Amino acid sequence: MAVFVALGAFLMTLFGGWMAHRVTDRRHLVLGLAGGLMLGVVGLELLPEALESAGHEVFGVPQALLLFVGGFLGAHLVERLLAVRRAAHGAEPGARVPQVGLTAAAAMVAHSLMDGIALGVAFQVGGGMGATVALAVITHDFADGFNTYTITSLYGNTRRRAALMLFADALAPVLGAASTLLFTLPEELLGSYLGFFGGALLYLAAAEILPEAHHRHPARSTLLCTVGGVGFVWLVVGLAE
Repeated sequence: MAVFVALGAFLMTLFGGWMAHRVTDRRHLVLGLAGGLMLGVVGLELLPEALESAGHEVFGVPQALLLFVGGFLGAHLVERLLAVRRAAHGAEPGARVPQVGLTAAAAMVAHSLMDGIALGVAFQVGGGMGATVALAVITHDFADGFNTYTITSLYGNTRRRAALMLFADALAPVLGAASTLLFTLPEELLGSYLGFFGGALLYLAAAEILPEAHHRHPARSTLLCTVGGVGFVWLVVGLAE
């Protein structure tokens, strides 16, 4: 059952990526919406789940929050290292680094793989739990596909590369759900991963996606798209409860 439901996530991911591709003439709106979706997913879904699953304290701080900060700093470090490497090869200071986009998209693929695993585990617990998780996964995988395509292409990668990363992101939940037929993921490990990934995703939204969205088009419509993205994730989380 979990694998069948994951096929719905596969289709929603592709649909999200297709939407990101079709509206290239309104790129600032795409980026504004992507930033809002990423912010909403981190603050309203990933971080609460991480705290619930891996909330025990390490030297006075919840483990999930330590990994959240670690993910943020890790994303910043990776981007700086790649930017320095690019500058050493004569690239302009403001040039985008394609490897950053590919690394971020790979993180999205890994996240989608964990979505599939979470879906499979939820159905092992019971049908009601599985249905609740399925609603959240399938709906927010639209945002995953949207963000994967946008992030990959934003950093100067070709449309072909963006499409390949989108397909990998769409396939990941199916593989993740199928893998739960072989093993069960410990809850604390899942929470730890979500915390780390949430930090990396927040960095990309706050330091890259949103500034780029408002750089050339500081329009009110862009801000509304960002707020709408957060509201959409809030609606998804509320319906899943």
